[in-house]
Amino acid sequence: MRIAIAGGTGAVGTHTVRAAERAGHEVVVLSRRSGVDLVAGRGLDLSGVDAVIDVSGTSTTSAARAQGFFEAVTSTLHRAEREANVGHHVALSIVGAAAAPHGYYAGKAAQERAVAAGPVPWTILRATQFFEFAEQVAVPLGAWRIVPAMRSQPVAAASVGARLVRLAEQGPVGDAPDLAGPREMRMAELLRAVSAARGRAARVIELPLPGGFGRALRDGAVLPGPEAQIDPVTVEEWLGETLSGEEGER
Repeated sequence: MRIAIAGGTGAVGTHTVRAAERAGHEVVVLSRRSGVDLVAGRGLDLSGVDAVIDVSGTSTTSAARAQGFFEAVTSTLHRAEREANVGHHVALSIVGAAAAPHGYYAGKAAQERAVAAGPVPWTILRATQFFEFAEQVAVPLGAWRIVPAMRSQPVAAASVGARLVRLAEQGPVGDAPDLAGPREMRMAELLRAVSAARGRAARVIELPLPGGFGRALRDGAVLPGPEAQIDPVTVEEWLGETLSGEEGER
């Protein structure tokens, strides 16, 4: 298959590209680094592409900006897919986005609606937060690191990338089963585990976020349901692979 991966240079995108290449597929990376503007459509050519996997993202926490970004990218991809007769649009979303449509999650909820209402046969995979998320979201404050009070069931980004490729191979299924890691962890617990593995003593503070979004994070609205597929990779296994990979790059 010829698979185009929107956002293929990002955190999960790089894993998705590797998984597709390992499976023997021809990969087209769609990102600014490869000369493609996913919002405006400049440089976007899907000729000969069988499936598009959208793992693009934005760094904003504004609901309006996130909605604008994901709606624009989805619309741009749909137009190019129709012109090139692409038969499958695969999108990555977040478990609980529709139940907690605030901030970045509001953008993912809007993306889900746009994909489902669009003209191209589709599949949506909702995954829980990645193991990498704890370090990304932590805010340093002197000797302390602050993370939101949040219940999650984190998963390895590499597992998400592999699952997206398998879904692209299978053809459109609509809503795919959610994908989650093997056990529930608070975000503070995850950050402490990552910091300890790196040999850093982390003083972690959980900060309850205000409003409906903070309540959803604390109350488990972003946890997977009973029908979710559970990836077996534990945080300890992920840390072992991550740290050994970092050692190999030095």
